[in-house]
Amino acid sequence: MEENYFKERNNKNAIILKKLKSELPYICEEFFLGIDSKTSMLTKVNYARDLKTFFNFLVDEIYEFKDVTIRGFSFENLNQLTSTHIEMYLGYLNYYEKNGKSLSNSNKTKARKLSAIRSMFKYFYAKDKIKENVVSKVDMPKINEKEIIRLNENEVNDILTLAEYGDGFKKNQHAFYEKTKNRDYAMLSLFLGTGIRISELVGLDISDFNFDDSSFVVTRKGGNRMILYYSDEVKEALLNYIAERREKEKENFSENSPLFLSLQNKRINVRTVENLVKKYAKCVTPLKKITPHKLRSTFGTNLYNKTKDIYVVAEVLGHKDINTTKKHYAAQSENVRREALTNVKLKKDD
Repeated sequence: MEENYFKERNNKNAIILKKLKSELPYICEEFFLGIDSKTSMLTKVNYARDLKTFFNFLVDEIYEFKDVTIRGFSFENLNQLTSTHIEMYLGYLNYYEKNGKSLSNSNKTKARKLSAIRSMFKYFYAKDKIKENVVSKVDMPKINEKEIIRLNENEVNDILTLAEYGDGFKKNQHAFYEKTKNRDYAMLSLFLGTGIRISELVGLDISDFNFDDSSFVVTRKGGNRMILYYSDEVKEALLNYIAERREKEKENFSENSPLFLSLQNKRINVRTVENLVKKYAKCVTPLKKITPHKLRSTFGTNLYNKTKDIYVVAEVLGHKDINTTKKHYAAQSENVRREALTNVKLKKDD
């Protein structure tokens, strides 16, 4: 079942987190205990990775800590840090070498790494473990907003038509296409018709769907379960794919099995889905770099254009912060405001 998929993923991340924590200062254990109940396992793993980079920098690059080990880094050592040390760390992230590899970070990545440090310092300061939260004095790196790429109406039609009929694929691609066309069409339809995340799609089981009322249950970030709905077009695509599965699997077919399978009859993985979307999109719109998340943005745009309600879009997409939704659909909001204001009349018609 889907819950088992997410539980298994959580267990794997728990093992990774345990190893990472063993490479961090002992004092970090208290931080991870403090955020445990309100932070997802994946976020904790990312925090641990970013904190490891930070403490490596301190003991390797800062003179005051040349005799300090990472494991032995204490609250007293944290109290020695200044905002200048944090700014030096951000500069270090521009380019550094690790295990013989040259690494660099964009401002977006630096902002994420700084967020982990901010979270830790904020926690320790609130608990009176440190005298001052010096990280709060450091500005977040400026992130230049990228153009939000999405499919237009014609491109949505073209990518689904390609998945349904295969016209546009080269001759040597058709043999593979014939094996997966019903699965691929159902998957693309579900992405474009519901806006679910790739991790949510991969974790779906057939038993999560109620075809009587066109609903399904999805596991959101943080483990929350939510009921979503889909159109008749999506329903037809899913039922055709499941009917094909029933015919192929015969007595081995189970409602509790994963919804989308690989050619090896295992639950499809994230990488395979990413490659699948890339393959179809490249045929339809080669100049746009389309990913599963761009299909999610496409759905969000279509939903906003139909409802004109940013709060509905936020709820359906599972955004906890409405500002996240506004950031992605600001252009649509601007269009609505422009249309409304240009239609305001000051004088009555004769």
